[in-house]
Amino acid sequence: MLVRIDPASGVAIFDQIAGSLRASAIAGTLAIGERLPSARELAASLDINVHTVLRAYQLLRDEGLIELRPGRGAIVTGRLAGDYDALNSAVANVIQEARKLNIAPPALAALIRETYQ
Repeated sequence: MLVRIDPASGVAIFDQIAGSLRASAIAGTLAIGERLPSARELAASLDINVHTVLRAYQLLRDEGLIELRPGRGAIVTGRLAGDYDALNSAVANVIQEARKLNIAPPALAALIRETYQ
């Protein structure tokens, strides 16, 4: 599992972590029942404070994406399960078109964010 963060981004790091995990769930790279790394492990791998990871995990718990189980860690639930094939295909098409136009990922993300809102 790959979690990417950009410390220079205007988006809070806990939101970036939560967003990365949400995207993995939608893309199907996180399976239902899969255990996430412990907060300490993820914090160490990202070189951030453990409380930042815990905040991201709590946010995902509140959204119903994961369950936090004492002694067992964070487990992916099936709440985001669904058929995202059409969405994943559309995203792939948008990325392909953006690459043709030499649009940088941050610019594409900003365009999507503005259009979505």
